[in-house]
Amino acid sequence: MKLDRLIGILSILLQRDKVTAPELAEHFEVSRRTIQRDIESLCRAGIPIATAQGAGGGISILEGYRVDRTVLTAPEMQAILTGLRSLDSVSGTRRYAQLMEKLSAGTGGLVPGGAHLLIDLSSWYKTSLPPKIELIQSAIDQHHIIRFTYFSPRGESERTVEPYYLVFHWSAWYVWGWCGLRQDFRLFKLNRMTGLATGETFSPRPAPLPDLEPTRVFPEKYRVTVLFDPSCRWRLMEEYGADRLTVEPDGRLRFTGGFPDAEGVLGWVLTYGDKAELLEPAELRTKLQDMLRRTLAQYENEEA
Repeated sequence: MKLDRLIGILSILLQRDKVTAPELAEHFEVSRRTIQRDIESLCRAGIPIATAQGAGGGISILEGYRVDRTVLTAPEMQAILTGLRSLDSVSGTRRYAQLMEKLSAGTGGLVPGGAHLLIDLSSWYKTSLPPKIELIQSAIDQHHIIRFTYFSPRGESERTVEPYYLVFHWSAWYVWGWCGLRQDFRLFKLNRMTGLATGETFSPRPAPLPDLEPTRVFPEKYRVTVLFDPSCRWRLMEEYGADRLTVEPDGRLRFTGGFPDAEGVLGWVLTYGDKAELLEPAELRTKLQDMLRRTLAQYENEEA
C-alpha cells in the first residue's frame, strides 16, 4: 500500500542522515521510479526533502526540519509494534507487522526482539469479519457509501451509511458513520450486518468522534438486582468485576447493574439457570416467570 510505504520512507529518512533511491527500492521491493514518485508525494505534502546526485549523494531531509532521531524510545516503538500485531490478528496476515519491520529499519535496534504484551483482536467470526473490515476500511479511504441489512433489537432494516471510523470497542467491531435512514451519526456493529456492499462516492462532512461512554452506547433502561449462587463468582468477576457485587449473609452474591433492554436482562439471567434469582425490577421478574411457564408448558406438551 502506498501510504504504508510513504510512512516507512519518512521513518527511515528521520532515522538516517542519507539514503539512496536504490536502497529504498530494494527495501520496499518496488522500482526506483516508484520511489521517485513517493519522494515527490512527500515533497507535495510539505516534507522538505533534498536529493543529491553522484558519489556520496542520496536522499535526505533538510537540516533544521529533522526530528530528533531519538523521538521514539524503545518502549514506544514496542508499543506501536504491539498495536500493529493486534491488527494482524484480525486480518489473518502479517501486513502490519511487516510494515513495522520496515519502519524500524536502520533505527539501531529500537524495536526489541521480545514482545511482552500480546493483543489478539480476532473473534469467533474470523471468517466473516476480516472481509467486512477490509471493505469498510477501503470505503472510508475512498469515500464510498456502504449498504447493508442491519439486525437490531428493534428489528431488521436496510441502511445506507457514509463510513468515517472503524471502532473496536468492548471486544466487538463497529463502524461509525452518517446514517441516511436516521439522518444522524450512528454506531453499527459489524456482526449484525449482512449483504455489505459499497456504493457511490460521497463528499465527506465534518464527523465528530463517536462517544463510547457505556451510558451512550448502551443507555440504561432497567436497573437490575439479581441474587447468585456463590459458584457464579468467577463468571460475574469476568463479566463485570467486583464493584457490582456484595455478599449476602447466606453467602449468595447480590448483583446490581444497568441494562438497555428487557430481552438482554432475561436472556442473561437464564444463562445461569437455577443459580440466579432476578429480584428487581418487578416487571421483569413477572416477565421471567411468564417466560418460564411457557417454556415448561412447551416441554410438557412435547412429552405428552
